[in-house]
Amino acid sequence: MVFYFTTRCGRFTLYMGKDKYENEDLIAYGQPEDCWFHVDDLSSAHVYLRMKPGMTLDDIPPEAVLDCATLVKANSIVGCKKKSVYVIYTRWKNLKKTSDMVDGQVGFHRPENIRRLQVEKDNAIVNALNKTKVEKHPDLAAEQQQRLQQIQAEKKAKRRAEDKQKRIEDAEKRRLQEESSYDRIMTSDNMTRNSEIRGTADNTAAEEYEEDFF
Repeated sequence: MVFYFTTRCGRFTLYMGKDKYENEDLIAYGQPEDCWFHVDDLSSAHVYLRMKPGMTLDDIPPEAVLDCATLVKANSIVGCKKKSVYVIYTRWKNLKKTSDMVDGQVGFHRPENIRRLQVEKDNAIVNALNKTKVEKHPDLAAEQQQRLQQIQAEKKAKRRAEDKQKRIEDAEKRRLQEESSYDRIMTSDNMTRNSEIRGTADNTAAEEYEEDFF
């Protein structure tokens, strides 16, 4: 079971697993746009925020970050009793899971890409988020595969569009080069006037006539 929430701004979906076993599925079957939140140095739920495609951590509104941090604090057995805790967050793709780790435990590919903030207890935020809470039983693996296929299709479409644009630009470049070459050929120095052509033809005909006559 996965619990889904909507941020107070209404722009983002948050989700978290019911227990540490479901956290394992969330770790394994996240999506590239997911951002992971956890209480630092304490046991807690794993809360994810699904960013919009193309977003970075810097693009997440501070209010949405606070929503996630407050929610993850409220779902920490020890952290919820404290006045304040530190929460860490990073992109899902930065999470690293090895075979020697227990359920719910993660490492990081790039520890330098982890953000950290202090958050205080705020029941008003938790209550607002809980009003949007929905329980679902999603097929996380299928959803991940669908999203990855969509990303691949978007990349292919982008490459096709770029290739088409390049062909158009190359064709226009050749056209301009051909026009430039034609203009050089058709300059006044390189053209023979019609009167010169007719004069040459008349003189030649006269010479041939005189030779035949004599």
